[in-house]
Amino acid sequence: MESTAPAKILIVEDDIEIAEMLSAYFTVQGYQVISVNWGEDCLRLCQNEAFDVIILDIRLPDIDGFEVTRRLKDNRKTQDIPIIFLTELRYREDRLKGLALGVEDYITKPFDFQELRLKIRNVLLRHRRYSLMNAVTGLPERQLFTENLEYHLTDGSFGVVMVQVCNLDSFREMFGFIAADEILRTVALIMKDSLEQHVNIDEALAHWGRLNFVSTAPEENVSSFIDDVQLRLSKSFDYFKNTRTFSNNIQDQGLGYQIHSWIVDPHKESLQKIINDLDHYSNQVEIENNNRSTNV
Repeated sequence: MESTAPAKILIVEDDIEIAEMLSAYFTVQGYQVISVNWGEDCLRLCQNEAFDVIILDIRLPDIDGFEVTRRLKDNRKTQDIPIIFLTELRYREDRLKGLALGVEDYITKPFDFQELRLKIRNVLLRHRRYSLMNAVTGLPERQLFTENLEYHLTDGSFGVVMVQVCNLDSFREMFGFIAADEILRTVALIMKDSLEQHVNIDEALAHWGRLNFVSTAPEENVSSFIDDVQLRLSKSFDYFKNTRTFSNNIQDQGLGYQIHSWIVDPHKESLQKIINDLDHYSNQVEIENNNRSTNV
């Protein structure tokens, strides 16, 4: 079983005594802790390091916590870092202002260490569950799909179907994130709907990397599922291509998809073998997309 790395906390507090107490307390609790005293230092650090939660004072020597929060939320790289305000400001207006900016919680000084610890634990649990779901399609990511594979391996032979989106990076460069995300949502919707129609049981459907969708299906339903998905994807991708003007390079390379499928025999294949196969196909399409992007 893989070990889970300890969560990393960034403390932004100009009171040295409070910052040291917080750092010592959460280090003992098993967290990785970094402490800074200035708002600008917080912003610079968050561009270079990944933090799981920020404990942020509002009154800082340079820019206040409200401005720090605004900048973090306006930056795509840092907008999803959960923030907890820890401040002596008790006015209702300040609390509402912070919550309106998207902070997770607002705790006033003096504070209870146990309460703060539990609130941080709850924030981390909430965001870790969210991180297991793809932000664009709402489908589970590979970790949850792997757990489902373990269940299937105890229940006889089954099919695995992978759909890969090809040349999406070039498409995104030309038409933007919104158009590219719409393609991913369309693939997810087609596969989900087809599973419901042709399999009629609650099979797993998830992402396996950026551009790959993977599903399980009963052995006897794999062919009909693939045929239906292929027909719908062909129509949808033709529509996407026909409603946009492509450069010759991109049109020649083609926005498209690939489908891979195989039957898993639990008596002959292990969970690790299935994961390796999925990673092999996933890496192949990434290499192909990178080569196409380089040549465009």
